[in-house]
Amino acid sequence: MASRGEGDSSILNGSRISLDSNMEHNKYQTPLTARYASEEMSYNFSEMKKFSTWRRLWVYLAKAQKELGLNISQEQIDEMESNVFSIDFEFVAEEEKKTRHDVMAHVHDFALKCPKAAAILHLGATSCFVGDNTELITLRDGFDIILPKVARCVSRLADFAMQNRSLPTLGFTHMQPAQLVTVGKRACLWINDLLMDLRNLERSRNDLRFRGCKGTTGTQASFLQLFDGNEEKVKKLDELVTNYAGFEKSYSVCGQTYSRKVDADCLSALASLGASVHKICTDIRLLANMKEIEEPFESTQIGSSAMPYKRNPMRSERCCSLSRHLVALANDALNTASVQWMERTLDDSAIRRIALPEAFLTADIVLNTLQNITEGLVVYPAVINRHIQQELPFMAAENIIVAMVKKGGNRQDCHEKIRVLSHEAALEVKQKGLDNDLIERIKCNEYFSPIKDEIESLLDPKTFVGRAPNQVVEFITNEVKPALEQYQNRLQGKASVNV
Repeated sequence: MASRGEGDSSILNGSRISLDSNMEHNKYQTPLTARYASEEMSYNFSEMKKFSTWRRLWVYLAKAQKELGLNISQEQIDEMESNVFSIDFEFVAEEEKKTRHDVMAHVHDFALKCPKAAAILHLGATSCFVGDNTELITLRDGFDIILPKVARCVSRLADFAMQNRSLPTLGFTHMQPAQLVTVGKRACLWINDLLMDLRNLERSRNDLRFRGCKGTTGTQASFLQLFDGNEEKVKKLDELVTNYAGFEKSYSVCGQTYSRKVDADCLSALASLGASVHKICTDIRLLANMKEIEEPFESTQIGSSAMPYKRNPMRSERCCSLSRHLVALANDALNTASVQWMERTLDDSAIRRIALPEAFLTADIVLNTLQNITEGLVVYPAVINRHIQQELPFMAAENIIVAMVKKGGNRQDCHEKIRVLSHEAALEVKQKGLDNDLIERIKCNEYFSPIKDEIESLLDPKTFVGRAPNQVVEFITNEVKPALEQYQNRLQGKASVNV
């Protein structure tokens, strides 16, 4: 009997179904690439990007070695450069089965494509020369994809904040109504978190260095032998290859691999972004429940198969769902960094094949989705005002007390009057489901007759938001605009959610 991995059919619910191994629908695909992620980020972690970068690194190494006097011809380098993308993936797969070594499988394939250069391929290098250096290039390129997307989300929310900087809304502490804020001021809280993420991601990206040409355990011994003990040439080789790859510096010291704390640093910055997006989208979901703010909802979109009236915040829910995954992935990198014995162990390999791509793919997806949300947020001022009016009478108590004192009243007496009336009004709201009638009770109470004509003016919501409108303007001007300056040429374009 054939094993499950060897047969051409499978049992499903008691029936035998035919499986064609060439049909993509018969294979598990990660939703990150099959359903959500952008083409640019998917390519960044693709097989073609990875293995063509390996070949470019072999070209860089040969070019630098030639420049430093080794017997390598321009013809050999030209042959290598012309075959960077001519990868026979089927041949490589068979070779890896035989050798149990992915790098040597690709060396063999590249050598077949480049017979003139075969003798000098991978000269003096270790597997981590191509593996780790490629990963550092991929991390750098991943950040270069993500950073403008964070900037776009900040830009869209900044526009939203400015448009709604003076629109009063209930503030909440402990998820209970508190003093009024404005819709724009609340959006600035979201932006502030994203600005922290932008700085963290920029630092992580700019802190990246190249592993370079460091040899098997980081001592450069093989390259020192190659150049007959000439340390200056070994150092120059490292510098040349680093610059060819687009890096200014390489790590001064490393083991067989670059420190896995680099991965932990990168994924921690991405996880922090995930926490921010989760918080923002949770707020939007709560506000959607209150019918104050909604994410985009197309005319043909269906919120529920059973309840036609529903307008579920599915984009925000998706962001929260994937952000939890993004936050969790940081632990993979931290745990891996903590168990790298001496110069390295290979138990980092399998988990990094999963954690690094998934972290960047997930961050890419939540940012695309968040941008789409922020480009189509809908505000309902009438609903917001109704909610304010339900709570404002209680919040206006201090203003009424001050007005009474100005007319000669006693603060303690006034406080007690309002306390009693407030509890009466609260009972009407909580026990009978009626509107808050505290203000009518105050107007009808003879004690408050000295300020009867002032009471309505004391209830203008705009007088309860403090400096919120100006805080929005100052924040956007002083902090947001400078942070976005370097991204000005990359802020254009709309984000779409296709599924």
